[in-house]
Amino acid sequence: MGKIRLMPDHLANKIAAGEVVERPSSVIKELVENSIDADSSWVKVELMEAGLQQIKVTDDGDGMEEEDCEHAFFRHATSKIQDENDLFHVRTLGFRGEALASIAAVSRLSIQTSTGSEAGTRLEMEGGKLVKKDKSDARKGTEIIVNDLFFNTPARLKYMKTIHTELGHITDVLNRMALSHPDVKFTCIHNGKELFQTSGRGDLRQVIAQIYGMSVARKMIPIKAETLDFKISGFIAKPEITRASRNYMSTIVNGRFIRNITVNKAIMKGYHTLLPIGRNPVAVLTIEMEPILVDVNVHPAKLEVRFSKEKELFDTIEQAIVGAFRKETLIPEAAEPKSVRKPKVQSQQPSFVFHEEKREEAHEQHQHAFQQLLRSEEKKDSPDYTVEKTSFDTEQDEVIREMAAPSTGEDRQDPDPVQQVEGEKGEVDRVPTMYPIGQLHGTYILAQNENGLYIVDQHAAQERIKYEFFHKKLGLVENEVQELLVPMTFDFSKQEALKIEEMKEELMQVGLFFETFGEHTYIIRSHPQWFPKGFEKEIIQEIVEQVMSDERIDVQKLREEAAILMSCKRSIKANHYLNQDDMFRLLEDLRKSTDPFTCPHGRPIIIHFSEYEMEKMFKRVM
Repeated sequence: MGKIRLMPDHLANKIAAGEVVERPSSVIKELVENSIDADSSWVKVELMEAGLQQIKVTDDGDGMEEEDCEHAFFRHATSKIQDENDLFHVRTLGFRGEALASIAAVSRLSIQTSTGSEAGTRLEMEGGKLVKKDKSDARKGTEIIVNDLFFNTPARLKYMKTIHTELGHITDVLNRMALSHPDVKFTCIHNGKELFQTSGRGDLRQVIAQIYGMSVARKMIPIKAETLDFKISGFIAKPEITRASRNYMSTIVNGRFIRNITVNKAIMKGYHTLLPIGRNPVAVLTIEMEPILVDVNVHPAKLEVRFSKEKELFDTIEQAIVGAFRKETLIPEAAEPKSVRKPKVQSQQPSFVFHEEKREEAHEQHQHAFQQLLRSEEKKDSPDYTVEKTSFDTEQDEVIREMAAPSTGEDRQDPDPVQQVEGEKGEVDRVPTMYPIGQLHGTYILAQNENGLYIVDQHAAQERIKYEFFHKKLGLVENEVQELLVPMTFDFSKQEALKIEEMKEELMQVGLFFETFGEHTYIIRSHPQWFPKGFEKEIIQEIVEQVMSDERIDVQKLREEAAILMSCKRSIKANHYLNQDDMFRLLEDLRKSTDPFTCPHGRPIIIHFSEYEMEKMFKRVM
């Protein structure tokens, strides 16, 4: 007899369940997705012992007729796919017809469902077999109860974690669903206690507040972008809100929560130098596109997808994030803003508000400092001139001569953080004029204006100014090579030498010609002109490290790192005392930067204490 035979249905279903039903959260994901596909406006999830004892999912969706209810538990039974062409136009969350059969195979399951037009249907199943069938009430919608999950697969049950761990996975699934479908009301109850509920009003910011808290929701910035192929919307957190994990970057494609490395990289590229090293943003992006441009059938749980126009999507996301930040003031507040700002209490004590007389006085002081600065330009060699200079600084100084007198404007109150990000915003004065009043420990500049007190990290500020200057300069230099009078010598390990020999052609394309000068020793007689003076060896070592790790050379990344390195090395350090002119000049140069809020490593440059917070600290308001 032959050795190959067909599996019994119950065995095939258990094997399929091993892919689809990994833990209670997998069951909830599949059942809730079915509820959403059935056009439900609300979904209620009730759990006993994190779903290991019981999972109950109720909705007000379309429901099923008696015949469809029975067929739904057959393997690969689906109402969403008719032929292979439908696989390229999938608009529903479920489509393969595996979920209900797999769940029923490893549990004791009951379902009652109705279309609302007549009495409904009730089925009871055990281990995938139908054990009872009768009529139910005519309430439109579906209720599925899953008892004793994995009762007939004890090996799988043995690998379940603690109640709290399983509950964490369930909460994660429901969070994804709520972010993907803010128009659906979700409720989760565990052991009789409500854990989670959303309003279902279609307001994504409200869902973000429910999941991440109001303090995060207030600091989320709306983004929008649209091309012929993609429509992108959602919210990104200000750079001061970061997380250690990348799991807080949520991407929804055509209503489906997905994970995609390209999208995450585009988000990180959009933040660029606004994030500290090793930190990740909070972001929720919704992407609408024609289903033919995305393949959702590449992962058993449909978490990963494949895009056919990945580069265009990457660029669109990056530009949308950059554009959104260009319209925002990203100075962190020293104190957490309240959801409702208390009205100011008039005090008999003088306040920090700049009334007209004080404004005129400050304006005169500012003009005086400006004139002093212009005079100091003529005597840069004076011992009083303390800011370090480089060969590039002369071009930066030209900006000062073109600077106009500062605008006086009208008194204004600090905008409420929530109201500030509502709707579209035009160009704003991203960093207001700040008047230096002193220096703390030779490290921080203290400045003021009508909005309160500002503390500026002088090293980070000049790092940002010089980084943008060097980044622009290095980007303009073409790939011409500079001949060296004295060749540079490099010693490598055997592994590195083998890789250099393998990648010699790629290295030549970026202007590096390695000549053998011993067993593992090489010499370089020339290098690209864009290499900054004094950093040539470091950059060549970095190129070799890129070759060893990625087997490719990213010139753009190298120039970026060179600009960061130069800006850090040539900026003023801590414990470096500045005079009034130097402080004023540094603040004005910072205001003119493209991204004046963080240094190239993502650390904040400016911290703001509002007048209201100052008055609270000194008990002038209660």
